[in-house]
Amino acid sequence: MADHNSLIASKLTMQLNCLTSLVDVLDDELTAIASRRGEGLKDIAKQKLSFLSKIQTLDKELNTLLASNDSKSEEVSDLISAVRKHLETCKKKNEVNAHAAHQAQLSVKQLKDILIGAPTSVTYDQGGSVVQGNSKIVHNLKA
Repeated sequence: MADHNSLIASKLTMQLNCLTSLVDVLDDELTAIASRRGEGLKDIAKQKLSFLSKIQTLDKELNTLLASNDSKSEEVSDLISAVRKHLETCKKKNEVNAHAAHQAQLSVKQLKDILIGAPTSVTYDQGGSVVQGNSKIVHNLKA
């Protein structure tokens, strides 16, 4: 039974290490989104997928091991709590990153609409107030 618990603890520790690394990758992702470095986002997405795949594989192995284990040691219970806490942190960070990416996409769309003179583009007057309507910024340009 002790060997079984130590195997479970080992797998949980590996999963915890993957989640810790995933937290770091999510922090890097937010930095890349905020600085609008699109080229770095591809590598970050690959890293995220790699960690998620490892975590999912470990999770399947752990489900099998835990199903056949009648008694959990205190170490195993503590590791399960730590894994759940890190998983919740990852979920929150991922939601923040998704929101930041969405906001960045909206601001790029607004800028594009302003530059191409979309009929519903948003511009600002001298007082800083938002003005919507037909923009003549790029009309009649000869370049």
